[in-house]
Amino acid sequence: MKVAFFDTHKFERPIFETENEAFHHDLVFFEERLSKETAVLADQFPCVCAFVNDKLDRESLVLLSKAGVKLIALRSAGFNHVDLKAAQELGLVVVRVPEYSPYAVAEHAVALILTLNRKIHRSYMRVRELNFSLDGLVGMDLHGKTVGVIGSGRIGAVFAKIMTGFGCDVLLHDTNPDLDLAKRLGARYSDLDALYQHSDIISLHVPLNDRTRYLINKDSLSKMKKGVLLINTGRGGLVNTRDLIQSLKKGHLGGAGLDVYEEEEQVFFQDHSGDVLQDDVLARLLTFPNVIITSHQAFLTQEALSNIAKTTLSNITAFERGNPLENRVSFS
Repeated sequence: MKVAFFDTHKFERPIFETENEAFHHDLVFFEERLSKETAVLADQFPCVCAFVNDKLDRESLVLLSKAGVKLIALRSAGFNHVDLKAAQELGLVVVRVPEYSPYAVAEHAVALILTLNRKIHRSYMRVRELNFSLDGLVGMDLHGKTVGVIGSGRIGAVFAKIMTGFGCDVLLHDTNPDLDLAKRLGARYSDLDALYQHSDIISLHVPLNDRTRYLINKDSLSKMKKGVLLINTGRGGLVNTRDLIQSLKKGHLGGAGLDVYEEEEQVFFQDHSGDVLQDDVLARLLTFPNVIITSHQAFLTQEALSNIAKTTLSNITAFERGNPLENRVSFS
């Protein structure tokens, strides 16, 4: 099948080309992000492959449908950037990669904790300037601390297991509790208010939807223990960034490790080193010494990229052959 890849990056193209040797699809790569302005590039392509920051709103989907597109293959787990209702009305099939490597994302969340807690980022910059002072670099033992894990799916479960390895007391929260997981880890489920009150570290591992949007806001932040570290490797929209900034300014929040940002599609995955940053909220976040921002790279391991490529190409093959689509996303 002829496939138009949008928002293609150097780190993924070689992996897709290698994995495609077993599938034999005709892959055409575009650096442009998919939107109503670029949908014309998909003319005569039965399939488009989209990434997390492509904009698949109704206008874009209408144009894709008119261009002859039948399949939207997401090379991501999240699908909040797709108007599923419009896709259904237009007869467009949407498939995704529900799991690529929970270890990649969970391990990155731990890396953010360790870096933030032990001030590795600040120490690294000091030493490069021959400043070997230890002032301001005091962290805390993770052993014995309480870690709140919001979302105990595949990624949250791996993260929780890692934190129990540090000797942490793990509190879990999920709308569908996995009691076997809690038993195996010696963790326990908690309501959100108690998790906020008792956790020294809170990590977010839930999808973005109407129920979870701005889960972290002025109210929830006020319930958290003073000095808590907040980690978000999920979706940017889980956190109200302006409320986060106010909590940081007041000194209530001890720090934040963010791999995602609610307006990231305007900035992430691109080199803006020679530009003036136009996002005032992001610019303010970058001024805090106790905030670490990475550019949505938690998934970025060889294993995860390989799994994404294999699953994406398998989804396309299943559609082409008329086989059942186990990774189909439907509007409900």
